[in-house]
Amino acid sequence: MTTTPAERTATSTERRTGVTEDLHLVDLGKEFEAFTAVHPLNLTVPGGTFFALLGPSGCGKTTTLRMVAGLEEPTTGHIRIGDKDITAAKAYQRNVNTVFQSYALFPHMNVLDNVMFGLKRRGDKDAKRKAQEVLSLVELAEVARKKPTQLSGGMQQRVALARAIVNRPDVLLLDEPLGALDLKLRRQMQIELKRIQSDVGLTFIHVTHDQEEAMTMADTIAVMNAGRVEQLGDPAALYERPATTFVANFLGQSNLLEGTLTGTRPDGLVTAQVHGHEVLVDASRVPEDIKDVWIGVRPEKLRLGDQGQNVLRGSVTDASFTGVATHYLVRMPWGHEITLVQQNDGSPRRSVGENVDVSWDAGYEFVLDQQQDEDAGIGRDDE
Repeated sequence: MTTTPAERTATSTERRTGVTEDLHLVDLGKEFEAFTAVHPLNLTVPGGTFFALLGPSGCGKTTTLRMVAGLEEPTTGHIRIGDKDITAAKAYQRNVNTVFQSYALFPHMNVLDNVMFGLKRRGDKDAKRKAQEVLSLVELAEVARKKPTQLSGGMQQRVALARAIVNRPDVLLLDEPLGALDLKLRRQMQIELKRIQSDVGLTFIHVTHDQEEAMTMADTIAVMNAGRVEQLGDPAALYERPATTFVANFLGQSNLLEGTLTGTRPDGLVTAQVHGHEVLVDASRVPEDIKDVWIGVRPEKLRLGDQGQNVLRGSVTDASFTGVATHYLVRMPWGHEITLVQQNDGSPRRSVGENVDVSWDAGYEFVLDQQQDEDAGIGRDDE
């Protein structure tokens, strides 16, 4: 019988400690002389889950992680693991470990000794067995006697992870741990990290500016911007129902169409005018008490041709073949360009200059207040 990741996590956690306690950040904030890095925030990270702090450089995510690690003193608020307040505890007094982008392995020690280091310093007589078990978990048992310099970057990252896991921390902090790896290896390590977290049942908090990385691995993501949490939720909810234009633009691409709501229909749809064209949107996706809106549609939700309830007509200005799909830019009559992704499934490809219909069904959009900045979050994913 197969088990779900959640079931595997629960089983692993119960077998090891009985309980994995939640991490609570209560009104936690950090001010420096010239600016506020983190405005007071309240977050609860459920024990045994993979949690991501996602945002651009300077958004406060690393400062938040450093406060949890005990490397930065909060200006306000408290940090609790379960019922235990660790706000004033020194870093070495917290059962919290951190894995950094730089692996910080001891080059003169072999892999096994690197993993055993912390246990041996505490006088753990079972250090070797525990280290060997964790090396098997990260699939590195066969390189236990090698030096770190003899390993690939991905292997070194797994050694650093094993060294942290073997101490059985209440919370494992991951600070951009895959940033130094090449793209292909990073994709592989994303899957490996999620597997390892599921197997050991520890609480992982992953800090990253890479949207795909966060959405691939995390159970829950907190999107941060300018020291505040813009939105908290699971990856699908954040992508499908962004609460702000920043989240909409930062998590993938969004086409934001300027519109005005004009009426409600008995079938659960709302009518809107977009530059003289009537479109239909799902009433359940419309925030209360607004009239002027951004109607957002992801590029992959759009189709070429008049196959949906909503149809707009424009002219192709760019067509980029990427293998599995073709990315189109289509200029609308009012001058706005929208992005569309069409799978290369045998449908005819369109040429630059060709007039095309672009369509989507009501319910595939999200709706935001037009008072929000249309460009928020664009170009903010580069560290």
